[in-house]
Amino acid sequence: MIERLVVVGSGVMGRGIAYVGAVGGFQTIVVDIQQEQLKSAQKEIASLFEQAVARGKLTDSERQEAEARLSYSLDLASAVRDADLVIEAVPEKLERKKQVFETMDAHAPASCYFATNTSTMSPTEIGSFTKRPERVIAMHFFNPVHKMKLVEIIRGLETSDETAQVAKEVAKRMGKETVVVNEFPGFVTSRISALVGNEAFYMLQEGVGTPEEIDKAIKLGLNFPMGPFELADLVGLDTRLNNLNYLHEKLGEKYRPAPLLEQYVKAGRLGRKTGRGVYDYTNREDS
Repeated sequence: MIERLVVVGSGVMGRGIAYVGAVGGFQTIVVDIQQEQLKSAQKEIASLFEQAVARGKLTDSERQEAEARLSYSLDLASAVRDADLVIEAVPEKLERKKQVFETMDAHAPASCYFATNTSTMSPTEIGSFTKRPERVIAMHFFNPVHKMKLVEIIRGLETSDETAQVAKEVAKRMGKETVVVNEFPGFVTSRISALVGNEAFYMLQEGVGTPEEIDKAIKLGLNFPMGPFELADLVGLDTRLNNLNYLHEKLGEKYRPAPLLEQYVKAGRLGRKTGRGVYDYTNREDS
């Protein structure tokens, strides 16, 4: 039975996973190497609790109980010492993940399961950084975590049936639906999303239409909940570029990043988190 959860990384995805973990009844520790990042995460998670109470999603007592289950740490080795499950949510850099998983493996109990929130990378390769590849799996959450219903669960080559079942049960306690798929670069959702988003940048680069018109056409014509530029700004243009570079390397030319996307990232226009991406959020009420 999974009761003690550790989330490694307190960025956009990590804080969202920690929130749904605490609401789902798990004793949850959020770990980061930066104190300011942890403070920012704590503030945003508190805001999510307030919004949930205001909207009737949680009672005030449920909020207090969930908040009491949350704690924060700068010490990964100490945090994982009694963990049942660790979910890694650090940036999509393989060397960074390697360091995190090696530390997790050295200090977590042998019974602990490991999950990576990667949207594109190989859980098989990530599992090879540990001495327990059968207990390693990918749990791909979607942004914003507290609203998006799906967790895409991806088995690596060595992932056991037991580990896959644990991941499904944990996601269910967090209020999520799941799909379980076998590993291939980009899995299901990231392969499709990367293609759509990249093609939108090519269309913008070619002058087919404005960002607003392209987003509107995709939302109303194809019934997407968000336009490709709105989504890219939400997840981060740097994250989108990292994913495309990885898929381009693994799957070929159809994933070559649009030059305009590369230009935006070089200019520091990374999306909502920097105040400007495809759209300018500095004076927008929804920023």
